[in-house]
Amino acid sequence: MNPAIPSLTAEQMREIDRVTIADFHVELIQMMENAGQSLAQLAIQRFQPTHCTVLAGKGGNGGGGLVAARHLVNRGVDARVVLASEPETLTPAAAHQLDILQRMDVAVDDSPSSTGLVIDALIGYSLDGKPRGRTAELIRWANRQRSPVLSLDTPSGLDVTSGEALDPCIAATVTLTLALPKRGLLLTSSAAVGELWLADISIPRRAYQRIGIDVPQLFTAQSVIPLSRRTADDE
Repeated sequence: MNPAIPSLTAEQMREIDRVTIADFHVELIQMMENAGQSLAQLAIQRFQPTHCTVLAGKGGNGGGGLVAARHLVNRGVDARVVLASEPETLTPAAAHQLDILQRMDVAVDDSPSSTGLVIDALIGYSLDGKPRGRTAELIRWANRQRSPVLSLDTPSGLDVTSGEALDPCIAATVTLTLALPKRGLLLTSSAAVGELWLADISIPRRAYQRIGIDVPQLFTAQSVIPLSRRTADDE
């Protein structure tokens, strides 16, 4: 990774999100749209799936996964969604994305099934203790699959500040992190993170400056860039 690219703790990312929304009026749903569109773009670029299963949590990370499902369907991919909690427990932004998918007649399944690609959008940087209940079950299911796993922002179950992989934790093939890389993604083994990519979700550089972080121009040519990739010898 380019040493000029700073990394963030979960607390710093939380403050960046707050500043971006409160001071610059870039709304959560806009950042969610950017994240999900970039995730779909990377899924197609890296894996060319014909069908995929999106595992979606109830918060912002899950909402980004639901956006990705919409963009994948619009590009001809058979994307199916499995929720980690009941629909009525979703946050308002995530519930909005689910409503769009339901109006599009995108399948929302009770249980996951074998697929060409698994998209992990269960838990983002707001991880609070080890995954439990249905979320833990879906993580374990994903890790049993032979198909690749693409994680949004962080592999679910990974502490993005310390790099500790809690039990259970997704073993991602590729992780698309958002805005800036999280510190724990750079500390943990590649078995959890896999390839690491970075997506622009339209956070102003001045938002970073508000908390004392200087960020170089990262997305001059494209909105999704590789930070680390496996070589042919690794595969």
